[in-house]
Amino acid sequence: MTDDQKYKIHMEPKFESLQLFDVPLLASLCNEKWFNQTLCKVNDQLVRLGVFNEGEFHWHKHDNEDEFFFVLSGELSIELEGETVILRPHNGITVPKGVLHRPYVKEATVVLMVESDSVTPTGDK
Repeated sequence: MTDDQKYKIHMEPKFESLQLFDVPLLASLCNEKWFNQTLCKVNDQLVRLGVFNEGEFHWHKHDNEDEFFFVLSGELSIELEGETVILRPHNGITVPKGVLHRPYVKEATVVLMVESDSVTPTGDK
């Protein structure tokens, strides 16, 4: 199984401008191990919902895009070369372009991510 097949990743925005959405409701409907849904597009940026129920993402980097993570619930660990950053509710961090990283969770976690619409979520090869 390739990395692309391990995760449910939906790149198309689910909501248009001026369309109300409920993040906790969307998260509660997800039972995938590692789920990613673009909520909306703001200019050239995607606002994305991550529902990570268990496990880890693979090591990867984005050559041309920074990636912002903001935890709504649970705990997200982001392993970097040489350190691990732990994000708890209402913590955020930007992983700069070109930095190798691997997010993982030990408990169900809900995250908002912001990244350029040119991003490949599974990383650049």
